[in-house]
Amino acid sequence: MSKNNRLTFFIFLALIVGAVLGYILNVNSFDVYNNNLITADVRIKDADAKLNLIKDTTVVQYAQLNIQKKEALQLRKENEAIREKKLEPFTLLSDIFLRLIKMIVAPLVFTTLVVGVAKVGDIKAVGRIGGKTMLWFVSASLLSLILGLILVNIFKPGEAMHLPLPSSNVDTGLQKAAFSTKDFIAHIVPKSMTEAMATNEILQIVVFSLFFGVATAAIGEKGKVVIEFFDSVAHIILKVTGYVMNFAPLAVFGAMTAIVAKQGLSVLSTYAIFIGEFYSGMLMLWLLLILIGYVILKKRVFNLINRMKEPVLVAFSTASSEAAYPRTLLQLERFGCKDKIVSFVLPLGYSFNLDGSMLYMTFASLFIAQSYGIHLSFQQQVTMLLILMLTSKGIAGVPRASLVVIAGTIASFNIPEAGLALLIGIDPLLDMGRSATNVIGNSIATAVVSKWEGELSEAQD
Repeated sequence: MSKNNRLTFFIFLALIVGAVLGYILNVNSFDVYNNNLITADVRIKDADAKLNLIKDTTVVQYAQLNIQKKEALQLRKENEAIREKKLEPFTLLSDIFLRLIKMIVAPLVFTTLVVGVAKVGDIKAVGRIGGKTMLWFVSASLLSLILGLILVNIFKPGEAMHLPLPSSNVDTGLQKAAFSTKDFIAHIVPKSMTEAMATNEILQIVVFSLFFGVATAAIGEKGKVVIEFFDSVAHIILKVTGYVMNFAPLAVFGAMTAIVAKQGLSVLSTYAIFIGEFYSGMLMLWLLLILIGYVILKKRVFNLINRMKEPVLVAFSTASSEAAYPRTLLQLERFGCKDKIVSFVLPLGYSFNLDGSMLYMTFASLFIAQSYGIHLSFQQQVTMLLILMLTSKGIAGVPRASLVVIAGTIASFNIPEAGLALLIGIDPLLDMGRSATNVIGNSIATAVVSKWEGELSEAQD
């Protein structure tokens, strides 16, 4: 077994062992806390329902119900804290790994992109590659959104599941993301390179790197020293990535144990229809992307997907496509993509080409509307699709970004934001599929742009 296959095997093994241990903990050690949380949620919903019926807020019953609600909220908070504390040894494993990955990502993007752009040379070539890249990103994003729109209208999971609706005044704890041009520009244009590096603002790092790379190429001979230096640094960081990836199975084990211990398998039965239909949609998106990749890359697309086993498993288990970034970059270069294309397309993809997240956004938004019995016309659904297309581009790096975008979008269509409470519990399970799909989408995008540029060489082991 080769080194790469050995790591993939251990990641897959950690996934299974983590799920089994998580289930054992859920049934034997966490059932008390989980039952208390269910009881608290029932009390909160009951209190909210009764509070909504009372018109006069000065009556004694209103004050009593508020006290009951506060007690239930306190019960939920205490049990969540105890559960988190007991799971800390497992969550620490994944937290340490993700922190190590984030330590690598910013310098890796900067060094590889500067070298890549400097090797491309003139700004016209950068613009040409950028144009082809954005053409693919916009097309893939629209494909994902439209597929989600079609599937949610066919499956109608919101009507089929018959879930009890949350009260309209439920606080989801999410900030709405209204699309603002000012915020979007602020998110793209860096005011400080060090701040962008410190906060892992990939898009801002990309902008600075483009300027730096073009300027390095423009000064000729003097710039060659800088290119060689950054090329060496990039290879050193990739070596560091190899060391960090050895911790991946432990991180996967910890993340999987924690999520199953908290959610249990009961959540799968309750949301079986939604989860099944969503993952069916993801599988269809994979097949469509691979089919389009086959048209351009021919049989090599299957070799590409095979090489992405490990990054996809890491992204799936940790629910973070960022965790798979260094390994994805390395596998794409081994596949035959030139470093100047990989280092340019891949970082942009993490902000503009989140195919899995796109499909989820239309799927989830219309699921909530269906759950509340709100009918949206075809024109309204297309408008929602376009709004999601725009707002999703400005929030890369925001925690629970997909839910934040959905919260801001559904408000524009008078769909209760409280409906997100239906999804918050299972969002980590769905995020795993979204992250894995994002890796596949960005990998195929990079390979296709390389092919279009005539820069796709033979694969290397």
